[in-house]
Amino acid sequence: MKLQVSNTNEPVWRSLTVSAQLPKELKPLEELSKNLWWVWNSDGKNLFRELDHDLWRKVGENPVMLLQQISSKRLEEVLADEHMMEKINSTYAEFKEYMSQPMRNDIPSVAYFSMEYGLCNCLKIYSGGLGVLAGDYIKQASDSRVPMTAVGFLYRYGYFAQSLSMDGQQIANYEPQNFDQLPIEAVLGEDGQPMILEVPFPGRIIYCHVWRVNVGRMNLYLLDTDFDMNSEYDRPITHKLYGGDWENRMKQEYLLGIGGMYMLNRLGIHTDIYHANEGHAALLNLQRLVDYVQKDGLPFNVALEVVRASSLYTVHTPVPAGHDYFEESLLGKYLGEYPAKLGISWNDLINMGRENPDTPERFSMSVFALNTCQEANGVSWLHGEVSKKMFAGVWKGYAPEESHVSYVTNGVHMPTWAASEWKSFYMQNLGEKMFEDQSNPEAWKGIFNVPDEEIWNMRMTLKNKFINFVKKDFKEKWLKNQGDPGAVVSILEKINPNALIIGFARRFATYKRAHLLFTDLDRLAKIVNNDRYPVQFIFSGKAHPADGAGQGLIKRIVEISKMPQFLGKIIFLEDYNMIVAKRLVSGVDIWLNTPTRPLEASGTSGEKAEMNGVLNFSVLDGWWYEGYKFDELAGWALTDKRTFTDQAQQDRLDAATIYSMLENELVPLYFKKNYKGYSPEWIDRIKRSIGNIAPHFTMKRQLDDYIFRLYVPESKRSAELKKNNFAKAREIVAWKEEVASKWNQVEILNVEVKDGVAGKGAARTGNPIDVKCVIDTKGLGDSIGVEVVKYRDHDGTSEFAGTEQLNVVNKEGSVYTYELKSHLENAGVFRYSLRMYPKNSDSPHRQDFAYTRWF
Repeated sequence: MKLQVSNTNEPVWRSLTVSAQLPKELKPLEELSKNLWWVWNSDGKNLFRELDHDLWRKVGENPVMLLQQISSKRLEEVLADEHMMEKINSTYAEFKEYMSQPMRNDIPSVAYFSMEYGLCNCLKIYSGGLGVLAGDYIKQASDSRVPMTAVGFLYRYGYFAQSLSMDGQQIANYEPQNFDQLPIEAVLGEDGQPMILEVPFPGRIIYCHVWRVNVGRMNLYLLDTDFDMNSEYDRPITHKLYGGDWENRMKQEYLLGIGGMYMLNRLGIHTDIYHANEGHAALLNLQRLVDYVQKDGLPFNVALEVVRASSLYTVHTPVPAGHDYFEESLLGKYLGEYPAKLGISWNDLINMGRENPDTPERFSMSVFALNTCQEANGVSWLHGEVSKKMFAGVWKGYAPEESHVSYVTNGVHMPTWAASEWKSFYMQNLGEKMFEDQSNPEAWKGIFNVPDEEIWNMRMTLKNKFINFVKKDFKEKWLKNQGDPGAVVSILEKINPNALIIGFARRFATYKRAHLLFTDLDRLAKIVNNDRYPVQFIFSGKAHPADGAGQGLIKRIVEISKMPQFLGKIIFLEDYNMIVAKRLVSGVDIWLNTPTRPLEASGTSGEKAEMNGVLNFSVLDGWWYEGYKFDELAGWALTDKRTFTDQAQQDRLDAATIYSMLENELVPLYFKKNYKGYSPEWIDRIKRSIGNIAPHFTMKRQLDDYIFRLYVPESKRSAELKKNNFAKAREIVAWKEEVASKWNQVEILNVEVKDGVAGKGAARTGNPIDVKCVIDTKGLGDSIGVEVVKYRDHDGTSEFAGTEQLNVVNKEGSVYTYELKSHLENAGVFRYSLRMYPKNSDSPHRQDFAYTRWF
């Protein structure tokens, strides 16, 4: 037979990561590289940078990769450099001193669940604001010594890296992470091998590796399904953040909540409070219910009482469409076995995720979270108000204004986001203890004593640092995309450190309205081409791969930036990440934010800018709605009032307002310079911004709010419910069950309202009003409360106007007489009704048991 020319098959590749062998004297670097303390400690970050500047940049500020790739020659040079060795030893000593401080034992312990964490650029387990907020939160938990454990996923591909074609089309690149090159550690089992966590899924077991991220003093545990013990169908569960179809999302949320609880139980971690950061983690309470029913032998209702009392749900989404909803068939596929475990029906379970029970509604993770968490909160004051309205349908007997849904305004981790130059500046001028007391407004007042020139010099230092970054980053990516080398030079030559530089960087969703600035290109061209008052704009941000409109916005901005009149005056930096973000928020002069109100739940990029002496120019939405009120001469605001119902018309008006404010206020003020080359009035605004606004938006203030407004009260009540074999929880459930069984039997026997008007014409303020009702409580007695609920009609709308309680004035067996004697206080057109509700001093709030009857 004829011999074939070749006979081969595909290679069977095996992964092997070879790291440089560090001498004993340099071993502290390995320990430092595996703890993210270096991310927010300037000495730690500078230490790795100084080991090899070029390599540090090449590996994306990843200290593990740096140590794996650093040359033996360079290590020998470091060993011979006394100054460098002293720096290594002093930084390591600083780290060990930090780590030696124990966690506090006078506040509740917390398990914190989140789908994403933005901790540093090299650990790609985040997509945007939600993740960066979660990352900042656990960093501050470390700094504040809060006994917190965090739970999330280690994604193989994470969120996408962005590149742009030459015509501005976004290209999403999913680059796999090599876990051996990340600042993480495998959690080992009793046998010294990587721990394998078994999570029961319907009809099979999902196997998870567990990884630990050392975030200063606290631990973040990450689940990973991408290995060969799982099927090809299940390995991708932890491939991509927010990727795949709805079934993959269901699998992810099942694994985060239920698998996360399995992991904590396996690790022996039991906490006082369980905090779901968004509805993605809601199913953690489903598994907690099962544990109480099966391990503690509690009836379902008692288990629910105990779980609710120790659970908190934070919502970050301002619109219903932003929440996760699952079809009953898909939910049944994954949760079909749970009713039997809990001793309830399928209908009972699915109704816990429906705003309207016993309807064909899809299952909402957010509604399930609300029904299994005692407390819920939005992430700014305005978002809290929006959330009360958004969730009002869950507790139909109550107005949004009566809702228990609260708020904790987001903050940012100052040691991470303040440039190292600013951190040194603050310590020098505001005191070394300033970072420990950063949420105290008094600690910041020293900024007003700093000479203007020092503030200006600091701003110019950071601005030039940013411009150098832009030139290097923009050039590299331009040439990488086969751009004309000559064109990039002409663009970069036009970047002017003397110009007023305005930054706009965020997720490119349409409600962020990045297009506003480009409504009138002729007017914009005049602004950026004024030789006397030069202005430049820097844009950056990603659009979700499924968001065609957001990608279209990016493409349009890139197209405009290449027009002759805008060349070098408008620049788009691709692949927005934490490195780019930090350079932006510390290097521009103005931070621009133009969302459609009230769709910005909080926003934190402007808070980061605040700490770096960058002034905000923003719509009064999210955090800026509160921040601007602290000092209206510390930034600029677009009004929160809507002029047009048509959004396109409103956009045109807002765009015209932006142009006008730039032309007549911001630009002239910046260039109102004295003989020293700066504008004293501009510096005054910087001082006011730092001194009067920044302290209110630190992560320390946010964490303190969660601890003392939510964690502590919940943990105290939870402990009471658990005492003596859950005696108080059983007592509350028995009361609820009795009320529920008799509620529809309660009879309203008589109602009398005397408004003092009969035969006397119109009601007048000051007139007496008496309300009396007689109710047969059917044995519920003191468990029944009655109140008058008032609404005021105004401009075609009906506004909640408050309540007034009726007092019990007579008891005859189970028949109670309630009475209110009051006066008409306010003029206007009112509607009122009586509302009956269950009353118990052990209830945390009315929505805990939202039975009502109107009459």
